[in-house]
Amino acid sequence: MSSRRNFIRNASIASMGIVAVPGFARNTFSATDKLNVGLIGVGLRGTNHLQNLLLRKDVNVTAICDVDQERIAIAKKHIAEAKGKAPKVFGSNDMDYKNLLALADVDAVVIATPWLWHTRMTVDAMEAGKYAGVEVSASNTLEECWDLVNTHERSGTHMMILENVNYRRDILAVLNMVKQNVFGELVHFRCGYQHDLRHVKFNDGKTAYGKGVEFGEKGISESKWRTEHSVKRNADVYPTHGLGPIAVMADVNRGNRFLSMTSHATKGIGLHNYIVKEGGETHPNAKVKFKQGDVITSTINTANGETIIITHDCNLPRPYSLGFRVQGANGLWEVDGSRIYVEGESEPHTWSEAQPWLEKFDHPLWKKYGEYALDAGHGGMDFFVMNSFIESAKENIAPPLDAYDAAAWSAVTPLSEVSIANNGEPQDFPDFTRGLWMNRKPYNWMKEAY
Repeated sequence: MSSRRNFIRNASIASMGIVAVPGFARNTFSATDKLNVGLIGVGLRGTNHLQNLLLRKDVNVTAICDVDQERIAIAKKHIAEAKGKAPKVFGSNDMDYKNLLALADVDAVVIATPWLWHTRMTVDAMEAGKYAGVEVSASNTLEECWDLVNTHERSGTHMMILENVNYRRDILAVLNMVKQNVFGELVHFRCGYQHDLRHVKFNDGKTAYGKGVEFGEKGISESKWRTEHSVKRNADVYPTHGLGPIAVMADVNRGNRFLSMTSHATKGIGLHNYIVKEGGETHPNAKVKFKQGDVITSTINTANGETIIITHDCNLPRPYSLGFRVQGANGLWEVDGSRIYVEGESEPHTWSEAQPWLEKFDHPLWKKYGEYALDAGHGGMDFFVMNSFIESAKENIAPPLDAYDAAAWSAVTPLSEVSIANNGEPQDFPDFTRGLWMNRKPYNWMKEAY
């Protein structure tokens, strides 16, 4: 941790010579000053972001907002321990975040709240001229997806979807392979969110994870709000951890785009079985009817002729995996089994161990900063995604993962819901770029800055 603090301090000093690029936002940041950041939502995820921000010497945390006063107290304690100035505090009601957005000493905001608040808070932030970073997914409906794009274009203010898996070490190494044409012309991808979340969707109202079968008003943390989506929606409600990295490899919104998608869902028995096993058949929640299927499979067609299979599998017992496969004319990589096959390099019809390839094509960011990032959360990914957000906000330029990406990736949820309800009927993807995808250049992911 001390080495990471030294790195961030030195990197911040070195960055002072960067000239800010002015944008349309009413608040522009001068690179000779610190970036003033407000946090909306300081639950477990928001607190993780706060701790990483407090290690930076180029950031002031000037305001925090949460309706849970216990979380506010925890956040204030972290700030005090980091010798930061006491922040302005908001959270007297659900709309108090708007008062945070009205502050002159907030340049950028990090939004880590329940999903139903993501779009409205991000839209309000952009309209207030604040550079916005929002947790995943960014939107729940197609209307909300368009709200993000339209507000960005109307206000000129930027937003970034904080998809940390895009910065996972193996993912960036495979992206490097894609850029160096190791797999040849790309053809097919697989990805998803395959994660047993039963211990997250239920708890005892006192412990966030691993105990009890309560949710909603009787639950705490994610069980208080996340489980309701499984009750009311038969959809892939969490697509971006898998789809985000694949969309970047396929240059979606930058020379390519999603065209259409079909989705299917299995029956839903996993959550009910968990309640019965842990709480008994007579527990009131054993009577709850969960609408969400246990395994949801979606297939996307792209303008450039690739297919992408996305799997949502969170209600049954299973090990964690995002299920990545990247396949081209010359070979493929699969995360499960850590295996790769490259024609002319691998033994014919025989998988090779992927690790030597991942090391050979290790991304410049990880080679340069990896030792400082590892304790930032999620194996180091959280350091890189937050660093990209802060550096983009300091320069007031478009981030690597922008409003168009947030809209396209998040649109999987409402489109999958309609397709499932209509027996797998194909759904057309909106073109959130309004045709600009044909000429937009891919972001330079191979640089070592951010």
